[in-house]
Amino acid sequence: MGSYSFRRKPGRFVPVFLCIGAFLAPPARLAALPSSQNSESSPHARDQTRLPHFRDTAPPGELAAAIANAMTDEELLSQILMFGWAGSDPSKEVIDWVSLRSLGSIKVFGWNTDNTEKVASSVGLLQELALKNRFGIPLFVATDQEGGWIRHIKGKTSDTPGNLAIGASGLPSDAWHSGYYIGRELAALGINLNFAPTLDLYTDHDSTVIGPRSFGENPEAAGILGAAFSQGSRKAGVLSTAKHFPGHGHTGLDSHGHLPVIDIDEETLRNRELIPFVYLIRSGVPAIMSAHLSFPRITAGGKPATFSKWFLQDLLRGELGFEGLIITDDIMMNGATTFAGSVSLAVQLAVEAGNDIVESSTTPRFQDAFWVNNLNRMKAVPEFRARVKESATRVLRMKIEYFSDPSSVPPVPDAKKIAERVPDPLGKEFFLSQAVRSVTALRTKELPLPPEKAGKVLIASSYPEFLAAGLKRFPGAETAAINADLPRKARKADTVIYGLAGKDGVGRLRELRETGAKIVVVSILSPVPVADAPWAQDVLAIYSYSPFSFQAVFGAIAGDFTPGGRLPLSDLE
Repeated sequence: MGSYSFRRKPGRFVPVFLCIGAFLAPPARLAALPSSQNSESSPHARDQTRLPHFRDTAPPGELAAAIANAMTDEELLSQILMFGWAGSDPSKEVIDWVSLRSLGSIKVFGWNTDNTEKVASSVGLLQELALKNRFGIPLFVATDQEGGWIRHIKGKTSDTPGNLAIGASGLPSDAWHSGYYIGRELAALGINLNFAPTLDLYTDHDSTVIGPRSFGENPEAAGILGAAFSQGSRKAGVLSTAKHFPGHGHTGLDSHGHLPVIDIDEETLRNRELIPFVYLIRSGVPAIMSAHLSFPRITAGGKPATFSKWFLQDLLRGELGFEGLIITDDIMMNGATTFAGSVSLAVQLAVEAGNDIVESSTTPRFQDAFWVNNLNRMKAVPEFRARVKESATRVLRMKIEYFSDPSSVPPVPDAKKIAERVPDPLGKEFFLSQAVRSVTALRTKELPLPPEKAGKVLIASSYPEFLAAGLKRFPGAETAAINADLPRKARKADTVIYGLAGKDGVGRLRELRETGAKIVVVSILSPVPVADAPWAQDVLAIYSYSPFSFQAVFGAIAGDFTPGGRLPLSDLE
């Protein structure tokens, strides 16, 4: 170890009950670990004296290297893996990965999160297990909380207007505060890594994959807004992740089910898709997510970017100068496994291409090829082991730098404070104001339409929250679902306020044209379907199904304010 210092840093994030014992014990502290971790067959079986520890005082690079040098192959490989689990409670498999294999990261998916308190307790349980391991390394805990459409942590968290709404206001301050308030809620639950912002450009208007997850189609605007979101998130203590590199916007296919092929040349890539990522890299974004996307005119054989050394090492690391973590999109997605032929090979190719963390939505078993084949490859191929160790060291260094910062998220969340922090009390006021700024008047002939001038009102939508928001401003209105009975009801109304939430709703909207009622169309989520109803003379766009957006748009209809948002897409009219 040479001159390496083993002085212990104060551990503000370590639970008190853990400090009394394992963490303040002498180097032989692992004698009390379960026998399965002290057996000769265990990956932890080695000389337990003078081991470096996550809380030691040393420069981050030096400490990360010392820990990596002391790790077994099992520990190195585990450090670059990120697993999710099924159900609200952590599965036995993921618990075993954390406690017996020192797993590096976990991911909380949308199916884990209806109970906000349960999310926090699950995170706390897994972090406590991680902190008991011999190096005391906390977990990166990730989720997808982009805002708007994609909100994996549900329960009591804020349902926000989202990125396309931010693009409509065009204000970096809206992006910054969105990242900040979303981050504050995540921090309360122990989430320290957010897979946001989405930098994909909304250039394929027919796409249903990205849509309102995008800031819009302008590369520079997306870069500025994305950088502001990232910085707001970091102010709240949460690390951000720019995605999906090198750009998922120009395809209608979803890489969960297919390998999307993006037929653009390198010049277009550089002048369009890469621009937002350049902004984020220059602003110091800590992580970038690689995408299962094929660019056959750029890389031979159409190899997905996830598996491409040219995209990840030559372009992202070498040319663009990115020094943070590269994290794969879910390696279980068909966009990865179809090309690789197996999950095991997909993991190998991802690591060899330059990814630092391989994300998996499911938890493999210790005997699965996912683990066994890649562990055996480490032992048989020195170059592969070196690549794993390089990434593990980079992950360790970022963890050391992050958790030594007083503003970082404590690994074990305080369950007693969740109720007062989620939803964020200050965020509620902000998200409503952001929604107001995003409302966009696409066409206005009769608007505004105060309740006293609207006559008999019918409010139609597939979202109950839309109907409820409408009734608060038009208390005498009738409500209706988007179904075959709607035209009959519309003939009895003077005004119909219609929530259009996709192309499927355009046909029913056309049926209202001959009813004689005034039609006010509210475009929910993507504004693209509105182009199929050019005859509609009063159209407002809100870009999300957030309750804040619904409240804001009915305020605009009633004349509370003049909509000031600008459509972040072109050529729709």
